[in-house]
Amino acid sequence: MSQPSLTTQFSHYVLDTIWQLSQCCSCFPSNPSLRINGRSFKILRLLGEGGFSYVYLVQSPGDPTLCALKKIRCPFGQESVTQALKEVEAVESDRGDEGNKTVYILLPYYRRGNLQDAINANLVNHAKFPERRLMILFLGVCRALKAMHQYRSKGSPGGASSRKKAKKVRLEAAEADRDAEQEATAANTSRRRQRDRDAVDEEDTEQEPLMDTSLAAAENNTPDADGQYTPSYAHRDIKPANIMIADSGTQPILMDLGSLAPSPTPITSRALALQVQDQAAEHSTMPYRAPELFDVKTGTTVDTKVDIWSLGCTLYACLIGKSPFEARSEETGGSLSLCVLGGDWRFPDEGPAEAKRGKQRVSDSDEAEAQARRKEEGVSEGVKEVVRACLRVEAAERPDIDQLAAMVEALITRLPEDEGGAVDME
Repeated sequence: MSQPSLTTQFSHYVLDTIWQLSQCCSCFPSNPSLRINGRSFKILRLLGEGGFSYVYLVQSPGDPTLCALKKIRCPFGQESVTQALKEVEAVESDRGDEGNKTVYILLPYYRRGNLQDAINANLVNHAKFPERRLMILFLGVCRALKAMHQYRSKGSPGGASSRKKAKKVRLEAAEADRDAEQEATAANTSRRRQRDRDAVDEEDTEQEPLMDTSLAAAENNTPDADGQYTPSYAHRDIKPANIMIADSGTQPILMDLGSLAPSPTPITSRALALQVQDQAAEHSTMPYRAPELFDVKTGTTVDTKVDIWSLGCTLYACLIGKSPFEARSEETGGSLSLCVLGGDWRFPDEGPAEAKRGKQRVSDSDEAEAQARRKEEGVSEGVKEVVRACLRVEAAERPDIDQLAAMVEALITRLPEDEGGAVDME
């Protein structure tokens, strides 16, 4: 082969290598700073990533506060933009190419991470959560869900101030964008701002819905007596990774609202059943997904009880280290979805795992080891009852969020103090 051909081939290798390296670094812009709504943020590091999103640790110059910036790519046009906007109330505009639109969400940064991080640390360190402390944290999750499950946008206390505040936040973001793009027309922008603010003051006293009204109407075709769409909401993806822990270590924060859906959702047709089932497959994590979302049936109603099921799976994972259906499917070698649909799960101390693996003979030493492990993983009966109440296959048999919170509150009063004293939730 001639020398020029070798040189050409080598140059191609070099170019390919440079391209691949640039792809590895493409998560960060060439300039490590990003400007959003008139504010500059310096990207410090990547915290995590998903299918179409990245989360960065960022900081605004001159401000010591650290924030988490979630960047959601919307490659499928308006449909993916709408899905991204379910996670945050944002202002849509016709500027730019919808097919390449990106949504940014600025969130608080919690240095303790999420509940899954704590579970992983426990597994590595062969530790476990003190039960009373865990149940206080679990009660906080129940209270957060109560605000979502019992949300009503009409006639709520403080509705006027809530609506005005939400409107003004959106207007401030829109104003910052307009300032960046239309500096030459500052005078016109100022007049438009004043008109927008005046319009806010004339708004009615309804509280701002958690989701866009048209979106809620499309997904939940059940208006109230006045013809208004005022549904409550189900999270539909409760799991340890979506429960952040505040820096105090005692306060949980629900995150990742991309799966949020109006509740109740009547399943009036086969097409709607398939749509809800597909949405659940995409946005609801399988080991924590309720059975009614695996096989959505026409004529049924999907409601907030899906979150109660997920709470049971989450509490079990905190106690044992993984979802009950992950544990059971690994133990039996069966399908996880079949385990969920059949309600096939158990606590480790409710029987020897070896007996479920077949007719293999178990030696005395193995049985003694299994008994010691079950003793170590023992869970108090009161905590078990909370998990069992949540993991009833029939949604109607599960407690609602008020009943579950009352059950947990009563249990906390009976649990002994953890070593180190009581936990203050304030």
